[in-house]
Amino acid sequence: MPYNEILAILCIVSFFAMLAIGVPVAITLAVSGFVFGWLGFGSLLFGLLPARIFGVAANYTLIAIPLFVFMGVMLEKSKIANELMEVIGHLSGGLRGGMGIGIILVGVLMGATTGIVGATIVTLGLLTLPTLLRRGYDKSLACGAICASGTLGQLIPPSTILILLADIMGQSVGTLFAAAVFPGLMLSGIFCLYFLAIGYFKPHLAPAIPLEERKAMPRRELLLKTLKVGLPPIALVVAVLGSIIGGVAAPTEAASMGALGSIFVAAMLGRLNWETLRDTIYSTGRITAAMMFVLVCAQVFALAFRGLQGEKLVHDLFALVPGGTTGVMVFMLFLIFILGFFIEWIEISYIVVPMFVPLLANAGVDPVWTATLIAVVLQTSFLTPPFGWALFYLRGVAPPDVTTLDIYKGVVPFIALQLCALALVFLYPGIATWLPKAIGW
Repeated sequence: MPYNEILAILCIVSFFAMLAIGVPVAITLAVSGFVFGWLGFGSLLFGLLPARIFGVAANYTLIAIPLFVFMGVMLEKSKIANELMEVIGHLSGGLRGGMGIGIILVGVLMGATTGIVGATIVTLGLLTLPTLLRRGYDKSLACGAICASGTLGQLIPPSTILILLADIMGQSVGTLFAAAVFPGLMLSGIFCLYFLAIGYFKPHLAPAIPLEERKAMPRRELLLKTLKVGLPPIALVVAVLGSIIGGVAAPTEAASMGALGSIFVAAMLGRLNWETLRDTIYSTGRITAAMMFVLVCAQVFALAFRGLQGEKLVHDLFALVPGGTTGVMVFMLFLIFILGFFIEWIEISYIVVPMFVPLLANAGVDPVWTATLIAVVLQTSFLTPPFGWALFYLRGVAPPDVTTLDIYKGVVPFIALQLCALALVFLYPGIATWLPKAIGW
């Protein structure tokens, strides 16, 4: 085996070794890239690196990230999920499993407006978990519902995952947003059907809301509160996504509309003040800086790996995978799923995806379909133990009587449901590709 290919293998091995001992991901990427890049081709790496970093910093598409993050943080600070959950809880009425369905619906709306997994799970965990347990919900089922609901924002547009995949794969952000609409809604529908099935076959796990509690809020008051709480975020989602998918505005322009619109929504709800605005700007800067630092460090790793003929090595390895192009696609999705147990989606996106994309593109595979499949798999990485971030977020706010094992057991059915959704998108590509083609993307 050529010397450079040995270095490429050692580069990957060192990356995972440092991750295993707890070195921060960004530092791991940079150190692995610098060390083995220097061993492979000396100072030439440092001559090429500034252009790569400048390319990340000057990438117009990535401007949408801090703007969407601002929109999400502002809506999270406005506590909109609190009132949404109360309204949907009453609307679910005497339906067994109705509160679980309500949590999923809140996750859909919060995902489309905030897209911040931690914010949604912490909010729902604090707001709904004690209530669900008090109403007799099974602990594992309640924990699984909250974790699964919080991750929907990673697939339902506007999703940061889709923005970065668009940059990596050279696709339009609007196209990937359009492609993810139906898979995201389909997955949400599968979750809701699961709760209906639980309510029908095992009603003791998901009982209905008591009649006395449902009568506590008059119908007219419930209707007015539904309109007050539901219409502003829905209008914001329609304005932002509609302008992107409809071709009226570029993603960055629509993200600007979303950021400004979130300020108006917070003002309409009476939650806009200097403290909220200050906290939102601080959180946005911190989240964006952390993400961009990882992206910059990933350039070091990617440049070194490519220079060490890592792509050729990967190509030769995939030639041994049985099943042709389909086999490579299945292997890629399986690898991403397994890596999701241990590392974050950003690292997976910038390390694994670039290895496969050229192979699949040369084989004529639709890149929009590929990106949607990758996004669905990456979403599972937030749920898979031991390092699923959704599990950590909920553990931090769960009552003492809810154990870590309860949370882990609770997410298993939802991971299986996500894999079912993945299989449907894999077998029926039109679920992802129909909308982009219909609107002419």
